[in-house]
Amino acid sequence: MLTDTIQPSTDPNIEIANFTLRDEDLPEFLDMKFEDINQLALDHPGASDEAYRTRRDHIASLAKNFRETGTITDVEYTDEEQGVWRYVAGKLEDLQQKYASPFYLGAKRDLGFSNDRIPQLSEMNRRLKELTGFRLAPIEGLVETRAFLSWLSYRVMLSTQYIRHHSHPAYTPEPDIVHEAIGHIPMFTNPNFADYSQLVGHGARIATDKQLEELGRLYWFTVEFGMVEHEGDIKAYGAGLLSSFGELEHAFSDQVERRPFNLEQVTNHEYTYSDMQPVLYVVPSYAELKEVTRKYIESF
Repeated sequence: MLTDTIQPSTDPNIEIANFTLRDEDLPEFLDMKFEDINQLALDHPGASDEAYRTRRDHIASLAKNFRETGTITDVEYTDEEQGVWRYVAGKLEDLQQKYASPFYLGAKRDLGFSNDRIPQLSEMNRRLKELTGFRLAPIEGLVETRAFLSWLSYRVMLSTQYIRHHSHPAYTPEPDIVHEAIGHIPMFTNPNFADYSQLVGHGARIATDKQLEELGRLYWFTVEFGMVEHEGDIKAYGAGLLSSFGELEHAFSDQVERRPFNLEQVTNHEYTYSDMQPVLYVVPSYAELKEVTRKYIESF
């Protein structure tokens, strides 16, 4: 199997806004908190499928090995897993061409995405480091909010490698490689979006519990379900939209109120993660989102 190693930045001080982020402050992967990392919820389509559970545990073990070695191990995906990817990626293609941010569509091309095969974290990691200095780290399950967001401050995104159950390719109750690769990773090639993510991560490291809740809502309505203005039109850039044909179609229906982005409204807007979103927020640009967030984090 191919491997790729995540090394700390060679620069001991990473400057962003008025903050200094030091590599020596980086927590050990071993010390991170996890939620039900070796379990599947009863409502998960693969919960009662022993073969799926065994396969998921194997892929998760590769991520656990990364936490101990710092080395990304590629997954030898099965024909069935590749079939799930082809189904979802193919069905999303036309919707994304219609609704996705033009930057996102270009980023997919730049990363060499194919609807025919699951991309490896190692190859996407190498390309991201070249473009914006962002890095990917495999993880084997859900991570506590502060820990997950805090890693963004070091331009590191934690990503799962396993894929959703074949019986429900349109749905997953947990992040999987479809959500990570199709939804999240292309946007990190945008310098402003990458800097914005790093700001959110720094905020999570210093936030009070109340501020952390606000950051979680900001992340939800931007990184997961964000929309952006483009040449007088509205396009999607959030991972939760771009990786789900149901969410993407819903976002542009008359069942959704699309509001201009307002930081105070967003950070106080409660949401239910299991429901289709009735309200979404539209940012003028990724650069403006970054600057508004910079001022917000500086107030912590």
